[in-house]
Amino acid sequence: MRILLLGKCGQLGWELNRTLITLGELIALDYPQLDLTKVKALQRSVQEIQPHLIVNAAAYTAVDKAENQVQLAMAINGTAPGVLAETARQLGAVIIHYSTDYVFDGTKDTLYIETDTPNPISVYGHSKWLGEQAVEQVGGNYLVLRTSWMYSLRRTNYLKKVLEWARSKSILRIVTDQVSNPTAARMLAEATSQMLLCGGKDIIGWCAQNCGIYHLAGDGYASRFEFTKTILQYDPLPEEHIFVDIQSTSSDEFPLPARRPQFSALDCEKFKRTFNVSLPPWQEALKLVMEEIPRK
Repeated sequence: MRILLLGKCGQLGWELNRTLITLGELIALDYPQLDLTKVKALQRSVQEIQPHLIVNAAAYTAVDKAENQVQLAMAINGTAPGVLAETARQLGAVIIHYSTDYVFDGTKDTLYIETDTPNPISVYGHSKWLGEQAVEQVGGNYLVLRTSWMYSLRRTNYLKKVLEWARSKSILRIVTDQVSNPTAARMLAEATSQMLLCGGKDIIGWCAQNCGIYHLAGDGYASRFEFTKTILQYDPLPEEHIFVDIQSTSSDEFPLPARRPQFSALDCEKFKRTFNVSLPPWQEALKLVMEEIPRK
């Protein structure tokens, strides 16, 4: 099986590059090797590679910058997934595309399920929802995997910000009114590969039977405040902390260009029921990730 991975340098793509390689011939690309804003060049490159499976881990993820870079966010997150899905359909290939909890407005008081109607409240969330719709409209053999609050020890993400704040601020003020599932990028990549193994030798036929949207995120949910406290608890280098207190606050204290959903936790039972694969409790996954920090 020939696999095309897009976004190999991102948090998720870096991990997928290491898990997918065991499943077949892996061709992993990123910008500028492949520019998702260049539709014709994108189509041509994919057609030349002739993949059996396309895994799209590439995305525009600068949530606040997207408010002023609407065209770029829409091109990468909204248009490109449809182009990839259409090319996959023409090739008879499977496409896996990743989306986000930010497609929801966060006003629900229970876990979001796949059939809940998206209502994004930011440009980023809207662009990701458009990407989902584009993939669905093409049809074919597709899987859209929604995840949330992804983190790792690579690139820019909330985990790395917290570790930096703990070493540079005396008081940490963290919001309690944003709640979702912290998700380790490595666990998400491994679950993707385990899911594909379910298909055996007939990935395309298996995917045709199970295509659709699935939620795949860390088991359980937390507020930003709870997530932050747990990160600091598991930090293997507490002697580097200079903060003396961590205080709870609300999002109103930190106005940002893009609004965030308040409660966007995802119910992942459909994925577990279909593929018999699930992510561990978010606390356990976080502890494993933190153990990778080199001790001095």
